[in-house]
Amino acid sequence: MLNKAPRLKSTIKTKAKGNINVRPASEAMIELLTLLFLNSLAEEAKAKAFEEKSATIRAQHVRAVSKKVLKKARG
Repeated sequence: MLNKAPRLKSTIKTKAKGNINVRPASEAMIELLTLLFLNSLAEEAKAKAFEEKSATIRAQHVRAVSKKVLKKARG
C-alpha cells in the first residue's frame, strides 16, 4: 500500500524566512504543483532511460533532464 505524501506546510514554514502563514487552499495548490513537477521529471527521465536502452531510471537520467524540466516549469 502506498503511503501518503507528507504535508508541505511544516516544510514551508521551516524553510521560509520569517513566520509565513499558508492557507489550506494555498498548501493544496503547492502540493499539486509539486506533484505535477515530479511527474514531468519522472516522465522525461523515463524517456531518457528508454533512449539509452536502460530498464531502470537512474540518477544520471534524472540529472540529464532536470535542467530541461526546470526551464519548462519556469515558463
